[in-house]
Amino acid sequence: MKKAKITILSLLALAVTAFLFQSFAKQQVKEPWTEKQLMEPSELVQIINNENKSNTYIFSMGHAGHIKYSIDIGEGRDKKNIAKLETEVSKLPKDANIVIYCGCCPFGDCPNIRPAFRLLNEMKFTNHKLLNLPVNLKVDWIDKGYPMKD
Repeated sequence: MKKAKITILSLLALAVTAFLFQSFAKQQVKEPWTEKQLMEPSELVQIINNENKSNTYIFSMGHAGHIKYSIDIGEGRDKKNIAKLETEVSKLPKDANIVIYCGCCPFGDCPNIRPAFRLLNEMKFTNHKLLNLPVNLKVDWIDKGYPMKD
């Protein structure tokens, strides 16, 4: 009986250790963007409302909705859409002002923004940003009355 109790406790300890390691490893995953590369929604609203918005390119990488003046690429988890993004941005100078967003779900769960942002990094763009939509497009943009496509 004592041996069985020790074995159960050992297995329990091993399971807890594995869980903690997995949680720690998940937290250590480095995002492809830096804090400086996050753009607040209010900043993009100012750009959209500015008459000289033609030098900023906004790409929608999801299906949650389309911000005014954005170019719909499609879900970034789909390789054909990443290829579509590559075709679109290959026409731009490397210092172009590029903003990508999805907004389908919280950042931590979004399958669409990381492939798109990695592509921009790999293509050596120098002024690309990710729209900071920590909850989703509805809460962080639409509910605030920010401009959407008609």
